Amino acid sequence: MEIGFVSSDAAPKAIGPYSQAVTYGDLIYTAGQIALDPAHMEIVAGGITEQTGRVLDNLEAVLRAAGSSFGRVLKTTVFLRDMNDFAAMNEVYARRFGTHRPARSTVAAAGLPRNVLVEIEVVAVKG
Repeated sequence: MEIGFVSSDAAPKAIGPYSQAVTYGDLIYTAGQIALDPAHMEIVAGGITEQTGRVLDNLEAVLRAAGSSFGRVLKTTVFLRDMNDFAAMNEVYARRFGTHRPARSTVAAAGLPRNVLVEIEVVAVKG
């Protein structure tokens, strides 16, 4: 099997030496997405609710480009600058994933890129 690389114009371009996602067989590993608006490459205005929504929009675009969707996500990792934002992040996350419940880890992380409030990465299956 070969390693594949995924890129979507509907998600922010990589701001470093990495890919938006990598595939191997039927698996998709995304890079962490932050709340960058891909049209302007600026952090969206607002707080954790707005940032989580933008992060999930970005992930959805990358998954779509890789031939997948939120319903095919196996695992997510959520990085929060402040664990006090957990409930608000979780509300947006739950709405977007609906009844699908991938495994998830949520950790507090200081010093996220561009001083954002949240970053999320996923592992998904194609199809």
